[in-house]
Amino acid sequence: MHAKAEALRRLHVAGPMLVLPNVWDAGSARVFTTAGYPALATTSAGIAFSLGYPDGEQISRADMLAAVGRIVKRVAVPITADMEAGYGRGADAIVETVQGVLEMGAVGMNLEDRVGEEPLLELSLAVERVRAARAAAKAAGVPLVINARTDAFSPKMGGLAEAIRRGNAFRAAGADSVFVPFVADRDTIERLVREIDAPLNILGTPGAPGLKELESLGVRRVTFGSAPMRATLGLVRRMAREWKEKGTYGTLDAYGIPFGELQQLYRD
Repeated sequence: MHAKAEALRRLHVAGPMLVLPNVWDAGSARVFTTAGYPALATTSAGIAFSLGYPDGEQISRADMLAAVGRIVKRVAVPITADMEAGYGRGADAIVETVQGVLEMGAVGMNLEDRVGEEPLLELSLAVERVRAARAAAKAAGVPLVINARTDAFSPKMGGLAEAIRRGNAFRAAGADSVFVPFVADRDTIERLVREIDAPLNILGTPGAPGLKELESLGVRRVTFGSAPMRATLGLVRRMAREWKEKGTYGTLDAYGIPFGELQQLYRD
């Protein structure tokens, strides 16, 4: 695990920009690794949706960790786990979450500075939580890659100045990278890269600059959140409507992966 964690950390600071697909189960993870990605991230929303629940820590820490463990078991690449706001406010809860992540074999972790739809956590508490995560990883002897997320660009949460302030504070507390979602403007991304002294994680979404442009701006990590899983559910919905309304099978013909190909994909 130490070697995997170091490999994931190096991907954040050296070589091409790290493009991290977000997976929600072992099957989706195998598809992405077969495509050649050197590491993967989980999506908390995608895992929750796959279990029939909404996002926002509506499933338990144990259920989220179990899903992460199933993914880790079936792929060889480093996995970083989206553990939302850490399943608790205080440092003790964060320590327990970090220990669980490491027990499941993941070597990275997202940690948010906002619980649900509430305002951002006080900066001092948010920093304490990052520091607790780093200390827990150090105690376990694994250099866990901590991706500290700030929701400063959510409405009325402070915007650019707050994102920069929190990003630098999280880095000083032990974060390896800083995740600033909900940003698509080129100039804003460029300023975040320049003023946050940490590898910057941006969400790859329609409307945002493409991957090549993000790399040219200095972004070091791109993730996609729940979008891949939502696109998959969109295909399922399209299929369901086609059968109900037309009685045809076009969606299956256009997008289905042959059975034999999947049999081969999922063999050890």
